[in-house]
Amino acid sequence: MTKSETINKKILEHTHNALSALANAEKAIEMAAYMKTSMPFYGVQKPDRLPIIRELRDNFAPESHDEYVTNILSLWQHPNREQKYLAINYAELFPEFIVIESLPLYERMVREGSWWDYTDSIASHLTGPVLLANESEVRPIIDGYIYDSDFWIRRTGLLSHLGHKKNTSSKHLFSYCRKLASEKEFFIRKAIGWALREYSRSEPMKVKQFLAENKGTLSSLSYNEGAKHLIKTGVMKG
Repeated sequence: MTKSETINKKILEHTHNALSALANAEKAIEMAAYMKTSMPFYGVQKPDRLPIIRELRDNFAPESHDEYVTNILSLWQHPNREQKYLAINYAELFPEFIVIESLPLYERMVREGSWWDYTDSIASHLTGPVLLANESEVRPIIDGYIYDSDFWIRRTGLLSHLGHKKNTSSKHLFSYCRKLASEKEFFIRKAIGWALREYSRSEPMKVKQFLAENKGTLSSLSYNEGAKHLIKTGVMKG
């Protein structure tokens, strides 16, 4: 057994044992129902997973990018959903490896996960920081996401602007919102509104102008979500 295989085995054993000790069959059913999935759960919610996340950080820090990737995949490929959550949490723990070279891994996880609980965390905490730190190199990749046939990848392209605040490329974000405005998919319409709402916290007048100019193009869901903070703060009338 190679060193990498040994580490992967230890990570899986550690997390499985920790989650099994906290397992709650009733909560597992509730969590699966909420996520509308047949995927098995241990029934361990986020607050109870936090000590496990800290243990991953303290005991299983990767020594290289390759190790970072293989450790994430060892968790990601486990059939239980909480292990997949831990894979995303593990990826977030080590900012030195949240780099351009990791984008194919993050994209793979979005495509394989194909649901909002995975996509939103990956887009905002992993893909987004890579875009922010490497705008010129990564922007063509995000441009490609917006035209991708997988709407979870398109959603990733939108939500990877979350948290960029005044460093958001309004030109690109607004262009993406216009490009996807006609889509019927709920998760795209919601993402447009979410991205605009969050950007409005930093640049309210830019978003107000965009909403005014595109009210007839955006869906009511996208428009109303995008305007929420502006209405709350009195920048726009409801």
